[in-house]
Amino acid sequence: MKKIQLYTFLFAVIFTAWSCRKATTPAIIELIDTDNSFTTSDLMQFCSKNHIDTSTLYEWENHWVIYSTDREYREVSQKLENEFRRLIVKTYDKPFYNFNREKLTGEKAASEWEHIIMTANLVNDTTLQNEYMEYHRTQLEKWPEISKGFINADFQQLLVFRNGRQLILVISIPKGKTLDELNPKTTENNPRVDEWNKIMAKYQEGIEDAPQETTWVMFQKVAP
Repeated sequence: MKKIQLYTFLFAVIFTAWSCRKATTPAIIELIDTDNSFTTSDLMQFCSKNHIDTSTLYEWENHWVIYSTDREYREVSQKLENEFRRLIVKTYDKPFYNFNREKLTGEKAASEWEHIIMTANLVNDTTLQNEYMEYHRTQLEKWPEISKGFINADFQQLLVFRNGRQLILVISIPKGKTLDELNPKTTENNPRVDEWNKIMAKYQEGIEDAPQETTWVMFQKVAP
């Protein structure tokens, strides 16, 4: 997909009550700045003033994120709208896909998690979008190998949120591990995961300002 030259800042601000520990009923707040008037410093100051853990902020180029608990995100979203009226504020509440390792295996979850945050778009075709959602609704029943791959990779939780065509993916792994280290284990002796990934690729494309031929862009943790 060709990169569209827009000065659009996509903010995903990630915070939880226990910092890097597992979240309960999480939601995501996204801020979009279309005129280059908002900075990381503004976001850090807002988080400090509102007692949001700034160590959980992530960014990709001119994009930032907030990852809140369900009890807090509406209040935080309203504060952002009131304080930064030139920004577009979007929320992603109630993930439509929720893999939880502890729930499926009965094994105790890792005590601390790292969160990997990525975003992409669904293709601009309602029929294909509905097919994508149906695949995820029935994944555990019809494609159990996908969950087995996540378990084998020690993914603690995997959530997918949607707002319009945009998807935000949150993969939670044990603190100290990396996605590069764990992700290959999802396909070990498990060709169905490769098949799933190939099918999913036809439903996804990059967000408007993603690099050409890039589907998922990954946020990096903001330096303190």
